[in-house]
Amino acid sequence: MIKGRVAQLAEAAREFFRRAAAARAGWRDTAAAVGARRRGLATFGVATAGAAALVAWPPLHRVEDGAVAVRVNQFSGQSEVFGAGPILALPLMHTLREYTLRERLYRPEGSRQAGGEAPFQSVEGLSIGVELAVRWALDPTQIARIARTLPADIDGEIVKPAVQAVAHEVFARHTVREIFSAKRAEIQKAIEAELKTRLAADGVLLRGLMLGPVNLPNEYRAGLDQLLAEELATEKMRYTLELREKRVRETELVAEADKARRLTQAAAAAQEQIIAARAQEEAMRHVLPFKTQQIQQRQLEAEAEKVARIRAAEGAAQARRIEAAGEADSRRKLAEAEAERLERIGRVASAQMARDGELLHRHPLLIQKTMADKLSDKIQVIIAPPSMSGGFVAASLLGGAAAAATGAADGTAAARAKLEDE
Repeated sequence: MIKGRVAQLAEAAREFFRRAAAARAGWRDTAAAVGARRRGLATFGVATAGAAALVAWPPLHRVEDGAVAVRVNQFSGQSEVFGAGPILALPLMHTLREYTLRERLYRPEGSRQAGGEAPFQSVEGLSIGVELAVRWALDPTQIARIARTLPADIDGEIVKPAVQAVAHEVFARHTVREIFSAKRAEIQKAIEAELKTRLAADGVLLRGLMLGPVNLPNEYRAGLDQLLAEELATEKMRYTLELREKRVRETELVAEADKARRLTQAAAAAQEQIIAARAQEEAMRHVLPFKTQQIQQRQLEAEAEKVARIRAAEGAAQARRIEAAGEADSRRKLAEAEAERLERIGRVASAQMARDGELLHRHPLLIQKTMADKLSDKIQVIIAPPSMSGGFVAASLLGGAAAAATGAADGTAAARAKLEDE
């Protein structure tokens, strides 16, 4: 399709330049006849005129997306339809008309109010306002015919008269009550069907029709409100009477049902008592042997429990005797072990004392050293007279150190003798 358009543009350009060349050749011959000096001036004039014509009437136009253009040849009357893209339209040769294929919306503003410029009429002759919205679009297959036969303002000269004529005709066949309530959907379908047929004859596609609010005259609205109020009051009264009748009937039915319920309950209670008495009598036949068996079973259970308690008491006494014997045996063994331990500790202590006595017998000065070591962290200076015998410097302080040493030696000897006897 693009190659075809390019070929058409090229052919149109060649035709334009051939015509321009022919005109230029004619002017050139005229200029040659006039004189050679005017030839340059004529050429310049022709070029200037061609440039001015191209600037004033540009031959190349662009068709936007969603639109089509119809180019009509002024000489042959042939028309061509072009889609979106560039198109060549030569001045004085072609006329170009563009049409959008997008959906458009028409709203008759003068018919929205009952007191507007062009209200609709009902079958009673009352003026009413109705809000209409008509969605329409051009038929792409009839663009060429539309360009040849229809006016440029399709919205105002085709769609608007058709909508007004069909809407007035349909509304005039119905009452006001049918228009705004009873047959609203039926009226909308009728308008849409008639309008679709009428617009299709002119190449216009009806996409949809919306019927909006209905505006009524003030006097009619007031009377309608009063009528509705009276109808509502009548309906309310009718429903009230029906409700009261139903309540009376309901009371009667409730009373009858209550009576039947009480009779049924009394019969059921009497039958229940009879059945209960029979059941109790039948139960006593089985209960008495069962009670006797229960008494015997309880006596046997008591005797078994007595025997079990006696055996449990005997077992507990035997267990306590065994525990007492075991405890006495363990205490005796613990006493013997404690005596053995004390005896061994005494022997060890006696042996240690014998060793200490023998050591002191060999080295008497250990007592003095031990005393000095114990006093060294508490006493820093000791003032004592010098020993005359050359012994320990604190011998005079100790007093009976020699006697103590002698007693210690005697004790050590006694301990050694005892150990030897053992």
